[in-house]
Amino acid sequence: MKRHLNTLFVTTQGAYLAKEGETAVVKVDQEVRLRVPIHTIGGIVCFGQISVSPFLMGFCAERDVAISFLSEHGRFLARVQGPVSGNVLLRREQYRKADDPDTSVEMAKAVITGKIANSRTVLQRALRDHGDKGGADEIERASKRLSASLKSLALEKSLDAVRGIEGDAANMYFSVFDHLITSQKKDFSFHERSRRPPLDKVNCLLSFLYTLVMHDVRSALESVGLDPAVGFLHRDRPGRPGLALDLMEEFRPFMADRMALSLINLSQVQKKGFDETESGAILMDNETRKTLLIAYQNRKQDEIVHPFLNEKVTIGLLFHTQALLLARYLRGDLDGYPPFIWK
Repeated sequence: MKRHLNTLFVTTQGAYLAKEGETAVVKVDQEVRLRVPIHTIGGIVCFGQISVSPFLMGFCAERDVAISFLSEHGRFLARVQGPVSGNVLLRREQYRKADDPDTSVEMAKAVITGKIANSRTVLQRALRDHGDKGGADEIERASKRLSASLKSLALEKSLDAVRGIEGDAANMYFSVFDHLITSQKKDFSFHERSRRPPLDKVNCLLSFLYTLVMHDVRSALESVGLDPAVGFLHRDRPGRPGLALDLMEEFRPFMADRMALSLINLSQVQKKGFDETESGAILMDNETRKTLLIAYQNRKQDEIVHPFLNEKVTIGLLFHTQALLLARYLRGDLDGYPPFIWK
């Protein structure tokens, strides 16, 4: 499990990764910049013009270390991995339950409960820490609306109704997100969520962080033998990792939104680290991307008491822990899936 703490991110354009013994070697202009034993990492993520030798790809596949290729600005391109691991009976149970409407609704309600509850906690912590900096009334109202959404969610019995509540809750949450930005207000303002492409610096940060969370959630699901493509809330669509999208919902506020706010409010990222293209898309430069990746890896080293297990775990293992709990539910060892709810 401890491998899931470590992901090797390669951002230097023109870098070449090769296998030497049981290590991955990163070379730039024929010069070795880094050597990493494969057994110490859980995955490799390459941004932009990065090359990987076939021998390293094969070795990583044998060791269950996935290699993901993204564009320089974080758009997913491809993934190299070995054979699917885990018990085929678990995957068949996953498929059966995904085809059952009642189970799909219960699973969808669980992950959206986690998302809305964690979004509310983000707002409540902002009130506690920065309630004197403006927008307190609006944040308080939004927090109460999210509480009401949780109560409504418990009564719903259809996927469409669950999606409707999730959409309304997300709109309410992001309507006050700008109030959570307490420094660099002139340079970092947020009006609404924009995805492809991100149209402001805050959305650029959020989209990139969501990509990192997706990578870790997908790896965790594969590591316990689940199929990341077959979800409950996000239904089957070619090329879409539905189950990974389901499971990452509860991690968006806790892992990505909070980190984006911290990076801005602590001035760890600045206006000069972003560029606007002719189309209006906002992109971060290489140094800003490295700052974000380092902060993300450091965050994964922090410890938290798991709300269901009541045990200390590192944040980097939360994805794997939730995947294990989901597998236990699908096998029938748990009566329901317990989402991660941040306290």
